[in-house]
Amino acid sequence: MRRLSLPLFVLSLLSFAAAQAAPVEGRLELVWGDGEPGSGLAEQFVVHVVTDDGHRYRLDPQAAREAAGDLYALAGKPVAVGFAARAATPDGLQVDAIVSAGASESATQPAVAGNTVWATLLCKFSDVATEQKPLSFFAGQYGNNPGQLDHYWREVSYNKINLTGSSAYGWFTLPSPRSTYVPAGGSADLNKLFDDCTNAANPTVNFAANGGLQGINMMFNGDLDGFAWGGSRCKTLDGVNKCWSSTWNPPWSFSNSAPLSHEMGHGYGLPHANNSDNDTDPYDNPWDVMSDAWSNAASDGTYGKIAKHLSTYSRDRLGFVDAARKRTINADGTYPIELDRASLVGSTKTQMIVVNPPGEPATHYYTIEARKPGGKYEASLAGTAVIIHEVLTTRSTPAQIVDATNPPATVSNNEGSMFKVGETYTLAGKFSVTVNSATAEGFNVTVVRGTGLAPDPIFQNGFQ
Repeated sequence: MRRLSLPLFVLSLLSFAAAQAAPVEGRLELVWGDGEPGSGLAEQFVVHVVTDDGHRYRLDPQAAREAAGDLYALAGKPVAVGFAARAATPDGLQVDAIVSAGASESATQPAVAGNTVWATLLCKFSDVATEQKPLSFFAGQYGNNPGQLDHYWREVSYNKINLTGSSAYGWFTLPSPRSTYVPAGGSADLNKLFDDCTNAANPTVNFAANGGLQGINMMFNGDLDGFAWGGSRCKTLDGVNKCWSSTWNPPWSFSNSAPLSHEMGHGYGLPHANNSDNDTDPYDNPWDVMSDAWSNAASDGTYGKIAKHLSTYSRDRLGFVDAARKRTINADGTYPIELDRASLVGSTKTQMIVVNPPGEPATHYYTIEARKPGGKYEASLAGTAVIIHEVLTTRSTPAQIVDATNPPATVSNNEGSMFKVGETYTLAGKFSVTVNSATAEGFNVTVVRGTGLAPDPIFQNGFQ
């Protein structure tokens, strides 16, 4: 795992922790690093609180998750952070409280709706001349034809957001060589890359247009540190102080729409999805682009691998699932439900079921959705099935796909992750889901919730 210069970093954290007493108010900046496929690099996750005057305090990610309850719901928002009387770790300062500090802002989901304008900035290292793609390629990525980003985000959001007005600019030459931004054996300096790339583009790009762009996709003409990065960068640009949705992309990322869409998902505030094999790899759930962007991805002649859809958990985090399309089960009983496939835009039936099991806290629940291969983005899914995710909001990867196989498969492309007609999943003593029959657009299912639900002698936590 690549890190900052640890001795100096830890020293500065210890110094701060010793002196810090009062809470700090600022905006919560979250950034994920995703390794190039086949590199074997572990995911990176970096948390900062950034004050309005630009001071940055790096927080220990696990402590931050535990302190916030649902850290990802606060991405980019004003927060107050209370620091714990515990020694800092190499990953950041220890905290014991993170709460919303924005009186008028929701603390339950990011504000993602309507026109979300992105600017693509093409930035060249001063010692690397190669321009892998022309400006027209990047401008075309924002189009509204199948396979282009505006079309994708409209479809996956059920037309809740669009990218109209997004454009590309460059190539701009950075003031320094690659080694300045990516020291040998170290992590890419994302702050300097952001600052120098936006400064180079500033004479051309109006970052404050329409109150400020949603996001900035930065494309660099050389490898970074083995990772593509996505999340936010809290900074004042053209007089607008906000956390800008941001991505940092090397050529292998921007040449394919799937990893770029994954990083943009981080920019909108989405965490990684996962499967349930309990390893350290979050890239083994091919049902959500926020886990494995590459497997079961369809291809486009221009934009390479293109993104599959989000799970309904990820969609719901961004407010894409209408209340009328979401069925929440909080009480014991038997619930027959017609469940349309999650990819169907304009459905008039349920597309997401949320089960809050008896005796569990609000931070622990299950989501149920139907998936079916078809269309531009979902054409290469592993099958037509009901998919179940267990959600625990304090986990690094909150949504993990349920797998009836024992032990769970390494990659959830298997029958154990797909519940089909005649099959039942049971969480003993809590709830069960039975897939009764197929419909034109999904399935008829029955959910039974109740503390008296006994494990079937034939199955438990798995298939009938």
